[in-house]
Amino acid sequence: MEQLQLMKERHSVRQYKNDKIEKAKREKINKCILEINRESDLSIQIFYDEPNCFNSFMAHYGKFTGVANYIAIVGKKQEQEKAGYYGEKLVLKCQELGLNTCWVAMTHGKTMAKVEKGQKLLIVISLGYGKTQGVPHKSKSISELSKADTHCDWFIKGMEAVSLAPTAVNQQKFIFELKNGVVTAKALNGFYAKIDLGIAKYHFESVTGHKVK
Repeated sequence: MEQLQLMKERHSVRQYKNDKIEKAKREKINKCILEINRESDLSIQIFYDEPNCFNSFMAHYGKFTGVANYIAIVGKKQEQEKAGYYGEKLVLKCQELGLNTCWVAMTHGKTMAKVEKGQKLLIVISLGYGKTQGVPHKSKSISELSKADTHCDWFIKGMEAVSLAPTAVNQQKFIFELKNGVVTAKALNGFYAKIDLGIAKYHFESVTGHKVK
């Protein structure tokens, strides 16, 4: 399935069934994580059948139920954008495999992630079989999220993908600009805005094939 379609179908899901993730799907996810860690130098770790992380007051406060699998993205403090970029690559891979996910900033308990000196837990992603497929989030318009010095079809397609990017509390605190054929993007002030920017950049690049500076 093409990336844009996966983005349209993927929504945040917080309530999960008890169904285990099958061995074949686990192998595909593990392979994807291995490749991403090699490429990105992040330390992305996955935990299956581990319900304790989301069996906490904060997780219940965040309305999470039935979460038994999660991905922990570990890296240096300044690698938040990278965490968003590669985490979203993984999220869309899970979507392709028929699984549901949710980006989780603070509403989880203690993870089993191994965090080395100089690293920190940047973000967590829940995954599994959702009780529902979730609902679309409210998006800002392309004109609110971007500016361009010329009309360009691939830029508009990229911005459609960006508008579908999940962000903390749906804030979409970033701006993309097309100028002299070059695309740049920057985060505005906001909660987890650098992670959000990384997610949005992945959406743009994977749909258009154009790099974002």
